[in-house]
Amino acid sequence: MTGDLAPLLQGFFTDKLMLQRQASDHTIAAYRDTFKLLLAFLTERTGRSPSALSITDLDAPAIGAFLTHLETRRGNTVTTRNSRLAALHSFFRHAELHAPQHAAIIQRVLAIPPKRFDRAIVTYLTMPEAEALVNAPDLTTWHGRRDHALLLVAIHTGLRVSELTGLTLADVHLGAGPHLRCHGKGRKDRCTPLTGPTAKVLRSWTKERQGQPDDPLFPTRRGTRLSRDAVEQLVTKHTRTATSRCPSLAGKHVTPHTLRHSTAMALLRAGVDTSIIALWLGHASPETTQIYLHADMEIKERALARTTPPGGTPGRYTAPDSLIAFLDTL
Repeated sequence: MTGDLAPLLQGFFTDKLMLQRQASDHTIAAYRDTFKLLLAFLTERTGRSPSALSITDLDAPAIGAFLTHLETRRGNTVTTRNSRLAALHSFFRHAELHAPQHAAIIQRVLAIPPKRFDRAIVTYLTMPEAEALVNAPDLTTWHGRRDHALLLVAIHTGLRVSELTGLTLADVHLGAGPHLRCHGKGRKDRCTPLTGPTAKVLRSWTKERQGQPDDPLFPTRRGTRLSRDAVEQLVTKHTRTATSRCPSLAGKHVTPHTLRHSTAMALLRAGVDTSIIALWLGHASPETTQIYLHADMEIKERALARTTPPGGTPGRYTAPDSLIAFLDTL
């Protein structure tokens, strides 16, 4: 290794992320992928191997070009671009302490701001759509019974994909007060209660599944954990089947995260407070849950009905001054 980037990057992963921050496997994997993409981009740009690169090769123009490359050539969204930038900022804050001779370059990179973007209204399933999706798997097959249980748990609990695939048999508690225990994002453990019908399906599935306490609750045929891609594929597959019974699904792009949004919307429409929904979903802040208020037109219509004045004088606004009138035209 001839460049000064390699030891800095190795120290960032082994010392800062793993030792000091004790980052989760998901965080380390996301940061790793960011730097693999960056190093491949810089190798193509400079003609030098990754181990020969220097911190000077990661100046602000190079990082800016990499971020543009993510959006234009790789087709990444602004959200993904900003996540990659956050990983880079974390590394450069580490480099700031360990490579002060490059302080000027580091400060310019740290000054690169995240890109602003329009937030789309979340997609969620209505109750009939959710029921059609859950009932889509063929219950006469092993895969169908597994997928039925997985989809039912996903829609009822609102677990993230990583939390669903990480569930083990020991995480299922079906006695008094049935619930699931999961280790979620941010190293937070939480329990999610189960309804009677969901608990009944899980009793049947765990009896068929058997296995050791540490075995995955929803395995592949070989007994290994399902991958994120596998869950996305089975959701897509069963959505196609459910569309024949519920045509409104044809106009929606249904992903595993859509099921999480559906859980939140069902709770919100049932009158559950957003702070409770935030705890249910494992949000770091209740502010994250506010996106569901924007998505529900019924809540807005009820609020409008309460605030509509009993009577009003019809008419049009007239600017009180010519200068104000000019500004109103801008």
